[in-house]
Amino acid sequence: MDVNAAVAAAAAIAGLCTGVIAMLAFRWSERDQKKPTRTSLRPDSNGALPPGVDTVLSVLSSSAVVLDESDSVVKASSAAYALGLVRGGRLAVEPMLHMARDTRRDGEIRQVELDLPRRGTGRGDALAVSARVAPLGSRLVLLLVEDLTEARRIEAVRRDFVANVSHELKTPVGALSLLSEAVMDASDDPEAVERFAGRMQIEATRLTNLVQELIDLSRVQNDDPLEDAEPVRVDELVAEAIDRCRQQAGAKQITMAAGGTAELRIWGNRGQLAAALGNLVENAVNYSPARTRVGIAARRLAVPGGDQIEIAVTDQGIGISEKDRERVFERFYRVDPARSRATGGTGLGLAIVKHVAASHGGEVTVWSSEGQGSTFTLRLPEAGSARDRDRTSGGPLIVNGDDGTYRTADPDTLEPFPAPEVLP
Repeated sequence: MDVNAAVAAAAAIAGLCTGVIAMLAFRWSERDQKKPTRTSLRPDSNGALPPGVDTVLSVLSSSAVVLDESDSVVKASSAAYALGLVRGGRLAVEPMLHMARDTRRDGEIRQVELDLPRRGTGRGDALAVSARVAPLGSRLVLLLVEDLTEARRIEAVRRDFVANVSHELKTPVGALSLLSEAVMDASDDPEAVERFAGRMQIEATRLTNLVQELIDLSRVQNDDPLEDAEPVRVDELVAEAIDRCRQQAGAKQITMAAGGTAELRIWGNRGQLAAALGNLVENAVNYSPARTRVGIAARRLAVPGGDQIEIAVTDQGIGISEKDRERVFERFYRVDPARSRATGGTGLGLAIVKHVAASHGGEVTVWSSEGQGSTFTLRLPEAGSARDRDRTSGGPLIVNGDDGTYRTADPDTLEPFPAPEVLP
């Protein structure tokens, strides 16, 4: 009996040990299955990405494309489609495809910068991109593409700005140097000294204006105008702009007429707003023939998000060609370089207007007809809440008639300006 009990006890202990061992083996097997292995990094038969890769790619700022061993696209971000990298489930850029094949073969990471044609724009400019290819597991290849077009454009603008500043400063400085030598050589000729001294004063004034406008441009680019914002009366800005140009207009017998809605206010920096409108009126006077009219008018526009104030400056000058209208707001760009130099223009006035408008939450636009005139329109948010008044809408305000009245035109069906009017 004791022997049978001992045998039963031994069998029970053996069964218990076997159960424990089986349970531990099951746990170890389960843990091993959860460990990442080389096999688990490979895509399955339907081309799926390894776990977690899809989530990582979705938060990348770069355009991402994942290729399998047959060069088919397993995954592509929306940005990759927008850039035209993927078409019909295949990588459409041949140099990138060659890079992917080389990386799949030797496992090395490769990077290159390329210029790609823009899709469907018909323009000659290209997209500048940086492409980086790396292996993803043993069978997939990851392609990351950064769009460098905007960075290249900014660098080109900076480079051109430095070159233009150097050239513009060199011209008056060189003239002053030559004129000073001429004064020294003509020291015994009072009439020549007086003539050369007058030229020196003109060049010094031009240099001063250039430096001041560079300072103004730097200030409007770097400062936040809304830190010192206040309600600014539009009629005061118009009166200040007219007073600023009164002497030049009088010398050319140009009539300046102001009109539009009274008691309008703009929210912003008074100094910057005055400089912007003053530049528009000064340009209108400088580019207008003698005995013509320059008009300044303001009105309120009802737009979604709050009312805006529109200030239009219209001249009957030489006008601007279509190709020049796209560039008139660039720094140092001149439609007529000879006239700009004759009037002391620096090519920075409209660039300052553009930055002031943008920093105040508005915009500046231009409409023009060669040989008939131009209208520059400044639109800025109105100070205060929306008013319960009659509101107008439509295109820019244009001078029409001897009495300085204005009409509204639809910008999509804008009628030509009247021929330049010579006033008696």
